[in-house]
Amino acid sequence: MGKAKSFDISKRAVWDAYRKVKANGGASGVDRQSLEDFDQDLSNNLYKLWNRLCSGSYFPPPVLQVEIPKAQGGMRTLGIPTVSDRIAQMVVKQAFEPSVEPYLHEDSYGYRAGKSALQAVGVTRQRCWHHDYLIEFDIKGMFDAIDHTLLLRAVDKHTDCRWVRLYIERWLTAPFQQADGELVERDSGTPQGGVVSPLLSNLFMHYVFDKWMERNYPNNPFARYADDGVIHCRSEAQARSLLERLEKRFQECLLELHPEKTQIVCCNVRKQKGSEVAKKFDFLGYCFRPRLVRNRYGKLFVNFTPAISPRNAMRIRQTVRRWRLHVRTRMSLSDLARLVNPIIRGWINYYSAYQRSSLTPVLRYINLALVKWVKWKYKKKAQYTRRARRWLGNVAKHNPSLFAHWPLAVPFPAE
Repeated sequence: MGKAKSFDISKRAVWDAYRKVKANGGASGVDRQSLEDFDQDLSNNLYKLWNRLCSGSYFPPPVLQVEIPKAQGGMRTLGIPTVSDRIAQMVVKQAFEPSVEPYLHEDSYGYRAGKSALQAVGVTRQRCWHHDYLIEFDIKGMFDAIDHTLLLRAVDKHTDCRWVRLYIERWLTAPFQQADGELVERDSGTPQGGVVSPLLSNLFMHYVFDKWMERNYPNNPFARYADDGVIHCRSEAQARSLLERLEKRFQECLLELHPEKTQIVCCNVRKQKGSEVAKKFDFLGYCFRPRLVRNRYGKLFVNFTPAISPRNAMRIRQTVRRWRLHVRTRMSLSDLARLVNPIIRGWINYYSAYQRSSLTPVLRYINLALVKWVKWKYKKKAQYTRRARRWLGNVAKHNPSLFAHWPLAVPFPAE
């Protein structure tokens, strides 16, 4: 007669979690075991993980600390769990998420099924037309600053499952392992990069911000994506008062607003002339500012609306330069298209949703890289740039869908 398990966790739950982790991919953790390595002894690895989870003897290994550059400068700290730990986190996430998701606010858009950044941009665009002012805010190092006591209190409100609570607490305190092997103890935060971290951060912000706004400012709509958010206000005075209270609220919950990324913005084009506050803001890769647009009758007018931000347009150009397409002369044009089209489609799907014309100059930059490839491929001299453009333009004319961006951008002007 085998010893009964402490926790009732099905083998199917572990298998389903593995399949999701496998589909998501990801780098190896502190044990340097890749997904391919894990698959070499898949059945045994999954059984051992299931057995430890059921017995309560599973303790997460340290999280590999990796620093990546932020788009705005500085470094972002990521925590990369091991493959087996990602599977364990997915088991807990799958069990815990159904008891949390129905309670989250409809204007919380980050890391949720059926919600997206584009939806947040779209609803913000509409609300800017009906509210003259806006607070743009960013929480400084939110994933590193989340208070464990407050978070676990929120977890307890949504589950009485002992093993869910137990393993979440263990993940919160699992140490970071730096590149040199040194372990760094953690007493706050949830590692950005962990499977369960997005759910935990959303739950934390639900009580710290979303419910607080709903209770105290029901007439001020907001949109939040993780630690970035906007709050709409009727007047500048209301915005200043709300921002003051918001700072105090976050301080009470041991969070801090980022001083350089938090501001009051005037969204009313007519009122901007006499206002000293900001007249534009960036949110989720889009820059909101006054722009010349056409109405349904073709008449031009100035409206406060989003388009791809200059910072993100520059990042796309930098990515295209890093491709170094001109040195891939052994590849055919069709090979290049297969290589870059998935990335280009992603840019188009996201940044062409609003003010598509602002994306056209960025897409044409890709054509410059392709012209350079033609010159290197066929050994054309620098003064024959026009000839290379003409050759590529002829290809685009006969095969306009070869590259994902060609149907959206006039590929190659005559001169």
